[in-house]
Amino acid sequence: MGQNVILETERLYLREMTQDDFPSLCNILQDEETMYAYEGAFTDSEVQEWLDRQRARYQKWGFGLWAVILKDNGKMIGQCGLTMQPWKEEEVLEVGYLFERTHWHKGYATEAAKACKQYAFDVLQAKDVCSIIRDTNTASQHVAVRNGMTIEDTWTKHYRGVDMPHYRYVVRR
Repeated sequence: MGQNVILETERLYLREMTQDDFPSLCNILQDEETMYAYEGAFTDSEVQEWLDRQRARYQKWGFGLWAVILKDNGKMIGQCGLTMQPWKEEEVLEVGYLFERTHWHKGYATEAAKACKQYAFDVLQAKDVCSIIRDTNTASQHVAVRNGMTIEDTWTKHYRGVDMPHYRYVVRR
């Protein structure tokens, strides 16, 4: 798999994304149904900005959203990882995940998210980690619950001209 593998689970590898992942990232970020929580699919330039932001996070923090690769065929099926996210008046450590729609409901998001939570506790020595999820995104909420998280508070974010209520699910070490 190469030297950039960060985490390994039963079925998945998580590694840093590279420019070569742009087409796979487009499969995720340019799918209208997948991106409903973001108010629609991304343009090519928005996908590139997203990829560049992850790569900058690797440099700044040593983590970001990582490519999720199926072990059995080497295909990138999603992204999952850790990011610092604004929440009200602070920055919080978040486990985030976003998968290609054809790989939904197979347990991949939960498997990857649990590994990222463990990484946050074991490697980063975080005292807590959260997932910030739009109120309408019940599938991601279920992943957070399976990852041992519970709703701690709510906040309305403003994105693409839309008020979006979000829940912050939290788990402590």
